[in-house]
Formats: sequence, C-alpha cells, structure tokens
Amino acid sequence: MRQRVSQRLPDFPWDKLAPAAERARAHPDGIVDLSVGTPVDPTPESVRRALADAADSPGYPVTIGRTETRAAALGWMERRLGVTGLGLDAVIPSIGSKEMVASLALHLGVGPGDLVVYPELAYPTYDVGALLAGARTLAADSLTAIGPERPAMLWLNSPSNPTGRVLPVDHLRKVVEWCRERGTVLVSDECYVELGWETQPVSVLHPDVCGGSPDGILAVHSLSKRSNLAGYRCAFVAGDPDLVTELLEVRKNLGLILPGPQQVAMAAALADDAHVDEQRERYAARRALLRPALEGAGFRIDHSEASLYLWATRGEDCWATVDALAELGMLVAPGAFYGAAGREHVRVALTVTDERAATAAQRLATSGQTSGSRTR
Repeated sequence: MRQRVSQRLPDFPWDKLAPAAERARAHPDGIVDLSVGTPVDPTPESVRRALADAADSPGYPVTIGRTETRAAALGWMERRLGVTGLGLDAVIPSIGSKEMVASLALHLGVGPGDLVVYPELAYPTYDVGALLAGARTLAADSLTAIGPERPAMLWLNSPSNPTGRVLPVDHLRKVVEWCRERGTVLVSDECYVELGWETQPVSVLHPDVCGGSPDGILAVHSLSKRSNLAGYRCAFVAGDPDLVTELLEVRKNLGLILPGPQQVAMAAALADDAHVDEQRERYAARRALLRPALEGAGFRIDHSEASLYLWATRGEDCWATVDALAELGMLVAPGAFYGAAGREHVRVALTVTDERAATAAQRLATSGQTSGSRTR
C-alpha cells in the first residue's frame, strides 16, 4: 500500500508553539514575537526599484539563472567572503534556501540505504530533505561519531541556526579533507555568514578551507536575512561545477526556476554592500539590548557569536521557559525543535522592531526585579 509522503516526515514543529503564542498575544501590551527569524525591516529601495523595472517579464526565465545574477553572486562571494576561482557554471539560483535544502539530497541521487549527517543542533529541514529521499540520518558534531561508514552527504551550518556557533577554519578544513577521502558530498549552509558579531565566519569555499578547489563541496546562501528579501525567495547554491550541473539537469526537468524579476532584484542586492552594513547595525543594536536583558533575568547565553539568534538557557526544560516568557507576552522557539541537545535552551530571534526589542528588554527587567524581590 502506498505510504503518504507526509507520513514519512516529522510533525511540523511550529504547530506545537500555538498555545504559547496565544498566551503571548493576550498580553495587554501585545506580543513580542522572538520565535521566528523573519525580517521586519524594509526591503532596500534599490532592490524594490530593480524588481519593479523588471516587472515586464513575459517569457520563461532560464533555470541556470541570468548571467548577471550569477556574476553578481560570484562577485559578492569574492568581495565579502574571499572565495575565488569559481566560474558561472558553479552557481545556480534557487527559490529560497529552504527549497534547496529540502530537495538537495533527492536531486543529487541520495536514496534508500544512504546516510545523511547533520549537526546535533540543526535546522530541521536537513532531516526532512533526507527523509524525503528515503535516506537514513545521523545527528553528529564530531567525525569520530560517524564511525567507519561513508555518508552520501554531510551538512555543515556555520554560523549555526539555532546556536550562532561559528566553526573555525581548522575544523572546516578537516571536514573537507574527511569528506573528500570518502567521496561524501559536503554541503555548507552559510545563510548567516555576513552576521558575525564576536568572530568572523568563514565560507567552506574559502581557499584556506578548501585548498582553492570546490571539488565535492556546495555552499547554500540566502538573501532573506542580509537583504530583508524573505518575501522575494532569493537564494543560490555555489561550488563544485559537476554537482551544480547535476542539480541543473534535475531542476530543468522539474521547472524549478527563480522568476526573472526576482533574479534581477537579486543581482541588485548582491551588488550593494551598503544596505547590508546598515542592516547589520540594526541587528547589532537589538542584540546589545536583548542579550544583557536576558542575562539580567537569569539566563545564560551560549555560543551566539554570530547569526540572528541568542541561544539562551536558565537550566530548565525549554518548554517551561517558553511558557514563562509567554506569560510576559514574549514568544521564543524551544530548543527541542532543533534536536535533543537543545532541550534546556530557547532560541531568541533579533528580528523584531526596535520598539518591540525595547519592550522585551523592559519586560525582562521587570520580571528579574520581581524574581529578586521574591528571593529576598
């Protein structure tokens, strides 16, 4: 009997957060939603203008992407990440990064019996993509934990979602060498690479990591966070030209094509560094407000040296923390969404307006004073 695809997949985790969201929304001063990393700041005017100017787009776009869009992606990688030596055949746009992450294993021929490895604390879509392909999965942070098996695919995520952890160059280089020795496709999710706070994230395609060769490596990038383009669904994958060609052949057959106007807007966004620096400053200011507020309310912040999140704990079950903050009108993501190792943490997003960030800080300060007075 045919098994429904949905039966192979885990329950959508965010549905479990609905009761806490309802309580948070009931707060007299409204909810402060710190649970989802969706941008709240305006899309840059130059990007909106580029999209509007390209709105007359009657013909089909090409799956490989416009030449200027791919050139803009390569230019950005060289300018901002120090990645060199890639040609136009090494990059392809996608309809947002989640679509690429979810379909990558299937499109690269990973199937039943194959093993896909991803971090112990990880974006759930790595697991979903492997399950759709019928593969086995393993959550592991060390190569020794994988044992003698040769995985078909291994995911890295630096800076990490949810923890904000950044992997050092030596570790990245070791993983590259390990995967090449075993013929494992290495995929690095680098969607937060421009949002380093206490350290500078490095791409797996940087020459210091990959030795100047993209063989066996793909890196996934998104414009959702750095350019406030989540609604445009602009992303791309770059790396080994042979792997990119394989993806292209599959995507042509499936009609997976980023619309032409979005490709033009994407090129404009990748060519403009100024708006990214401005957006970084916004997030830095919110981070500078929320981190000490959480610490003052009894939380410890782990990792969080990069990305759009604070990985916070006060040594209790994450759902107890979610419920307590919901009573303050604040919604956060339980760490258990990202793996068993997150069961005592919550993920706090910086993607709120300045006013809501200030409101959250005030509520945390008030809760800390109340807790302190009870202790005394």
